[in-house]
Amino acid sequence: MSSLAIDNVGLLITGEPSLGDGPLGELRDAAVIFEDGKVVAVERAGVEADGRVDAGGRCVMPGFVDSHTHLVFAGDRSEEFAARMAGKAYEAGGIRVTSEATRVASAADLERLAWERRAEGLRAGITHVEIKSGYGLDVDSEAKSCAVAAKLTDDVTFLGAHVVPAEFESDPDAYVDLVRGEMLAACAPRCRWIDAFCETGAFTAEQCRAVLEAGRAAGLGLRLHGNQLGPGEGVRLAVELEAASVDHCTYLADADVEALAGSRTVATFLPATDFSTRQPYPDARRVIDAGATVALATNTNPGSSNTTSMGFCIALAVRDMGMTVAEAVGAATRGGAAALRREDIGRLAPGCRADAIVLDAASPIDFVYRPGVPLVRETFVAGRTAWSAEG
Repeated sequence: MSSLAIDNVGLLITGEPSLGDGPLGELRDAAVIFEDGKVVAVERAGVEADGRVDAGGRCVMPGFVDSHTHLVFAGDRSEEFAARMAGKAYEAGGIRVTSEATRVASAADLERLAWERRAEGLRAGITHVEIKSGYGLDVDSEAKSCAVAAKLTDDVTFLGAHVVPAEFESDPDAYVDLVRGEMLAACAPRCRWIDAFCETGAFTAEQCRAVLEAGRAAGLGLRLHGNQLGPGEGVRLAVELEAASVDHCTYLADADVEALAGSRTVATFLPATDFSTRQPYPDARRVIDAGATVALATNTNPGSSNTTSMGFCIALAVRDMGMTVAEAVGAATRGGAAALRREDIGRLAPGCRADAIVLDAASPIDFVYRPGVPLVRETFVAGRTAWSAEG
């Protein structure tokens, strides 16, 4: 097989401490070599290979791993966003608005829209995504959403327990039974994960437990939305059930932090959501210092985080959540991989998938120092150019 070297790298961030300096495994004047879609070597600059990309002294780093997205949806909720900016509080029930549009959209239209969002993410350096369903909220529409998501990623999450649809408002437990029964059976073959929204206005902890345990019995891994709008039982439920990740984590009691620190459950922060909903930002410093594993994700969705910019999330995490640049970059790469329980992505180490981004910058500090500036020059997925500023 032919090899490709990204050479003349001013700063190579491997994401693997054993390969370089500091927690991100940094190397100066380096090269990374790809072959057959994987990283085969990390070397000093000036290596030989069948093909060569000259990084021109720029920074090269692992592609971002976005472990929490909702790319499959139709419709628009910009008016809701504008109302929130004018002072209206965020409520989980806005999901129903998107559900109405998603139900009537064809699979072809949903796929087109999802690929457009995925292409936008590639331009922003996101080389791997998790994608949730959750805007169909009936059997056929959820199955349709999972089928579309499976065309974009192998990390598909069934989120039938996103919110109770209007037709079940008077009997939410009947909807939970539908989710854990017929709906799960229709969606599970295309999914790796199951998720639920444990929050006031969505589902109780016991309802979430029932959904997640049914998903586990069907062979799916567990994820959970928790502690977004206020203190709650979500984080401790996720840890108890050994979920891979609990996401949002905006309101954490001492017992929540202690539980995370003693578990494999990753605390995934979604700061663009807190920006959009005007919620407080999570205290990431507190969670990291306790010893828990953390991730950053975009939560791309139409209601509370309509962005595909991981760079923006990094800037918010450093400015408002107490994270260092290295911690935020690690959370958006290797942390995202940990939230998906994957070892093959999030690092530029031999044996990993050859997912990398070349920055138009000397260092990832520019995501914070120059917020909002498009910094990704080229995106590689499995060793091939997936997007380039040069066209």
